[in-house]
Amino acid sequence: MTGKRIIRTPLDQKTIGSLKIGDVVFLSGRIFTARDQAHMLMLKDGLPPGLETKGLAVYHCGPIVKQMNGERVITSAGPTTSMRMESLEPEFLEMSGARAVIGKGGMGHGTLKALEKLGAVYLSITGGLGALAMKRLGPMKEVHFLEELGPVEAVWVFDAEELGPLVVTMDSHGNSLHDAVSAVTGENLARVLDGL
Repeated sequence: MTGKRIIRTPLDQKTIGSLKIGDVVFLSGRIFTARDQAHMLMLKDGLPPGLETKGLAVYHCGPIVKQMNGERVITSAGPTTSMRMESLEPEFLEMSGARAVIGKGGMGHGTLKALEKLGAVYLSITGGLGALAMKRLGPMKEVHFLEELGPVEAVWVFDAEELGPLVVTMDSHGNSLHDAVSAVTGENLARVLDGL
């Protein structure tokens, strides 16, 4: 596929600032997973020793992990609905220094303001493609909080290879594709109801 835009972690401000809602990108480099339990634990106790997050992408994902020949193998890594982390994400982004959030469904105005303030983006990934996403995440590099949280909620670290396609649906300029689509659908619904 020629002409596709690949962005790499750690993400710098120039790259983040160049991304606009509707852009399609593929992400390479180090990323880490974190769902609500991991967000809460890290906000309470700080990052675990050895976990570097500055400039990286946090992936809202609870992977499916199986034991095979005495080793943990991740067989699927589809996205979690991001709105579950809405109340935690602004503070988490500030604390962690992560500059991209990957998930599904978008997030709310608290996160949108944090993305603008901190210089970060939200990248939507298609749900239901966990096995395909896993192929682009590459081999697992580290795991944190496995004993405390279990495999689904633990923090897994990967070196991604062109994970995507990812759509920029919330940018660092205060724009949200989710809000734009909601406004259009709201207008269409009002027009249909007026015609009844």
